[in-house]
Amino acid sequence: MESRFTSFVGGPTGPWKIVSMRAISGNGMALASHLDLRDGLAEAEDVAWQLRGVASHLRYTNEAERNALASVQPGLGRPEARCAALIPIRKTAAWWLLAQDERRAIIEEQSRHIAIGMAYLPAVARKLFHARDLGEPFDFLTWFEFAPDHAARFDMLLAELRVSPEWDYVDREVEIRLERVT
Repeated sequence: MESRFTSFVGGPTGPWKIVSMRAISGNGMALASHLDLRDGLAEAEDVAWQLRGVASHLRYTNEAERNALASVQPGLGRPEARCAALIPIRKTAAWWLLAQDERRAIIEEQSRHIAIGMAYLPAVARKLFHARDLGEPFDFLTWFEFAPDHAARFDMLLAELRVSPEWDYVDREVEIRLERVT
Protein backbone atom coordinates (compact mmCIF):
# COMPACT_ATOMS: atom_id res chain seq x y z
CA MET A 1 0.00 0.00 0.00
CA GLU A 2 1.27 3.43 -0.86
CA SER A 3 1.50 5.86 2.06
CA ARG A 4 -0.95 8.73 1.88
CA PHE A 5 -0.59 11.87 3.97
CA THR A 6 -3.76 13.65 5.09
CA SER A 7 -4.40 16.81 7.08
CA PHE A 8 -7.56 17.12 9.18
CA VAL A 9 -8.24 20.85 9.48
CA GLY A 10 -10.68 22.26 12.04
CA GLY A 11 -11.77 25.74 11.05
CA PRO A 12 -14.61 27.88 9.72
CA THR A 13 -15.14 25.96 6.45
CA GLY A 14 -15.13 22.44 5.14
CA PRO A 15 -17.42 19.71 3.85
CA TRP A 16 -18.04 18.33 7.35
CA LYS A 17 -19.92 20.28 10.04
CA ILE A 18 -18.72 19.55 13.57
CA VAL A 19 -21.78 18.70 15.67
CA SER A 20 -19.91 17.84 18.88
CA MET A 21 -16.42 17.69 20.34
CA ARG A 22 -15.61 16.12 23.69
CA ALA A 23 -12.52 14.98 25.51
CA ILE A 24 -12.83 11.33 26.49
CA SER A 25 -9.37 11.27 28.16
CA GLY A 26 -6.92 14.07 28.77
CA ASN A 27 -7.16 17.52 27.24
CA GLY A 28 -9.71 18.51 24.65
CA MET A 29 -9.08 20.66 21.59
CA ALA A 30 -9.96 24.17 20.47
CA LEU A 31 -13.49 24.49 19.14
CA ALA A 32 -14.08 24.65 15.39
CA SER A 33 -17.28 24.64 13.36
CA HIS A 34 -16.15 22.58 10.35
CA LEU A 35 -13.63 19.99 9.28
CA ASP A 36 -11.77 19.77 6.00
CA LEU A 37 -9.67 16.78 4.93
CA ARG A 38 -6.75 17.80 2.75
CA ASP A 39 -4.21 15.71 0.92
CA GLY A 40 -0.67 16.30 2.09
CA LEU A 41 0.99 17.85 5.11
CA ALA A 42 1.04 21.55 4.25
CA GLU A 43 0.39 23.92 7.15
CA ALA A 44 -3.11 25.40 7.19
CA GLU A 45 -3.47 29.05 8.19
CA ASP A 46 -6.19 30.81 10.20
CA VAL A 47 -7.69 27.59 11.58
CA ALA A 48 -8.46 26.35 15.10
CA TRP A 49 -6.31 23.23 14.71
CA GLN A 50 -4.71 20.88 12.23
CA LEU A 51 -3.91 17.21 12.75
CA ARG A 52 -1.77 15.33 10.26
CA GLY A 53 -1.39 11.64 9.66
CA VAL A 54 -0.41 9.00 7.17
CA ALA A 55 -2.43 6.01 6.03
CA SER A 56 0.04 3.22 5.45
CA HIS A 57 0.21 -0.55 5.75
CA LEU A 58 -1.74 -2.39 8.43
CA ARG A 59 0.68 -2.82 11.32
CA TYR A 60 -1.08 -5.08 13.82
CA THR A 61 -3.02 -7.48 11.60
CA ASN A 62 -2.07 -10.95 10.51
CA GLU A 63 -2.75 -12.21 6.98
CA ALA A 64 -6.09 -13.86 7.81
CA GLU A 65 -7.35 -10.68 9.53
CA ARG A 66 -6.15 -8.48 6.66
CA ASN A 67 -7.99 -10.69 4.14
CA ALA A 68 -11.16 -10.75 6.27
CA LEU A 69 -11.11 -6.96 6.62
CA ALA A 70 -10.59 -6.49 2.87
CA SER A 71 -13.57 -8.74 2.11
CA VAL A 72 -16.07 -6.65 4.10
CA GLN A 73 -14.53 -3.18 4.60
CA PRO A 74 -16.51 -0.61 2.59
CA GLY A 75 -14.80 2.32 0.98
CA LEU A 76 -15.03 5.83 2.37
CA GLY A 77 -17.21 8.44 0.68
CA ARG A 78 -20.36 6.35 0.33
CA PRO A 79 -23.32 8.70 -0.41
CA GLU A 80 -25.40 7.28 2.47
CA ALA A 81 -22.56 7.80 4.97
CA ARG A 82 -23.51 11.36 5.93
CA CYS A 83 -22.16 10.99 9.48
CA ALA A 84 -18.53 10.73 10.51
CA ALA A 85 -16.27 10.80 13.53
CA LEU A 86 -12.66 11.80 13.89
CA ILE A 87 -11.15 10.33 17.05
CA PRO A 88 -7.54 11.32 17.71
CA ILE A 89 -5.85 9.04 20.27
CA ARG A 90 -2.56 9.22 22.12
CA LYS A 91 -1.19 6.17 23.92
CA THR A 92 0.91 6.25 27.10
CA ALA A 93 4.69 6.05 27.20
CA ALA A 94 4.27 2.57 28.71
CA TRP A 95 2.52 1.46 25.52
CA TRP A 96 5.42 2.54 23.36
CA LEU A 97 7.94 0.79 25.63
CA LEU A 98 6.28 -2.54 24.75
CA ALA A 99 7.62 -4.58 21.85
CA GLN A 100 5.37 -4.77 18.78
CA ASP A 101 4.39 -8.37 19.54
CA GLU A 102 3.37 -7.33 23.08
CA ARG A 103 1.23 -4.50 21.68
CA ARG A 104 -0.32 -6.92 19.18
CA ALA A 105 -1.18 -9.32 22.04
CA ILE A 106 -2.95 -6.52 23.92
CA ILE A 107 -4.76 -5.28 20.81
CA GLU A 108 -6.12 -8.58 19.60
CA GLU A 109 -5.57 -11.48 21.97
CA GLN A 110 -6.66 -9.52 25.08
CA SER A 111 -8.82 -6.69 23.71
CA ARG A 112 -10.16 -8.25 20.49
CA HIS A 113 -9.86 -4.84 18.77
CA ILE A 114 -9.90 -6.23 15.22
CA ALA A 115 -12.65 -8.76 15.98
CA ILE A 116 -14.81 -6.07 17.58
CA GLY A 117 -14.33 -3.78 14.59
CA MET A 118 -15.20 -6.59 12.15
CA ALA A 119 -18.57 -7.04 13.87
CA TYR A 120 -19.56 -3.51 12.81
CA LEU A 121 -18.52 -3.78 9.16
CA PRO A 122 -19.78 -2.87 6.64
CA ALA A 123 -22.11 -0.45 8.49
CA VAL A 124 -19.18 1.60 9.78
CA ALA A 125 -16.31 2.32 7.39
CA ARG A 126 -13.01 3.25 8.97
CA LYS A 127 -9.48 4.32 8.18
CA LEU A 128 -6.52 4.66 10.52
CA PHE A 129 -3.90 7.37 10.14
CA HIS A 130 -0.58 7.16 11.98
CA ALA A 131 0.69 10.46 13.41
CA ARG A 132 3.24 9.64 16.12
CA ASP A 133 6.28 9.60 13.83
CA LEU A 134 5.22 12.96 12.36
CA GLY A 135 5.59 14.65 15.76
CA GLU A 136 1.86 15.27 16.07
CA PRO A 137 0.07 15.61 19.45
CA PHE A 138 -1.78 12.31 18.86
CA ASP A 139 -0.43 8.90 17.86
CA PHE A 140 -3.43 7.82 15.80
CA LEU A 141 -6.20 9.64 13.95
CA THR A 142 -9.15 7.32 13.52
CA TRP A 143 -11.70 8.29 10.86
CA PHE A 144 -15.13 6.65 10.67
CA GLU A 145 -18.04 7.15 8.25
CA PHE A 146 -21.56 5.76 8.62
CA ALA A 147 -25.18 6.37 7.68
CA PRO A 148 -27.33 8.22 10.25
CA ASP A 149 -29.32 5.05 10.94
CA HIS A 150 -26.07 3.31 11.99
CA ALA A 151 -25.14 5.89 14.64
CA ALA A 152 -26.29 3.61 17.48
CA ARG A 153 -24.12 0.78 16.13
CA PHE A 154 -21.18 3.16 16.00
CA ASP A 155 -21.80 4.09 19.66
CA MET A 156 -21.81 0.38 20.54
CA LEU A 157 -18.48 -0.09 18.73
CA LEU A 158 -16.89 2.73 20.73
CA ALA A 159 -18.31 1.44 24.01
CA GLU A 160 -16.87 -2.05 23.41
CA LEU A 161 -13.42 -0.74 22.50
CA ARG A 162 -13.23 1.72 25.40
CA VAL A 163 -13.68 -0.98 28.05
CA SER A 164 -10.99 -3.22 26.60
CA PRO A 165 -7.51 -3.66 28.16
CA GLU A 166 -6.02 -1.69 25.26
CA TRP A 167 -7.74 1.49 26.52
CA ASP A 168 -5.75 1.28 29.76
CA TYR A 169 -2.94 2.65 27.59
CA VAL A 170 -4.88 5.63 26.19
CA ASP A 171 -3.99 8.91 27.91
CA ARG A 172 -5.63 11.34 25.47
CA GLU A 173 -8.70 10.82 23.31
CA VAL A 174 -11.01 13.37 21.71
CA GLU A 175 -14.25 12.44 19.98
CA ILE A 176 -15.35 14.77 17.15
CA ARG A 177 -18.74 13.97 15.60
CA LEU A 178 -19.57 15.34 12.15
CA GLU A 179 -22.27 15.60 9.52
CA ARG A 180 -21.59 15.99 5.81
CA VAL A 181 -22.45 19.47 4.52
CA THR A 182 -21.68 19.00 0.83
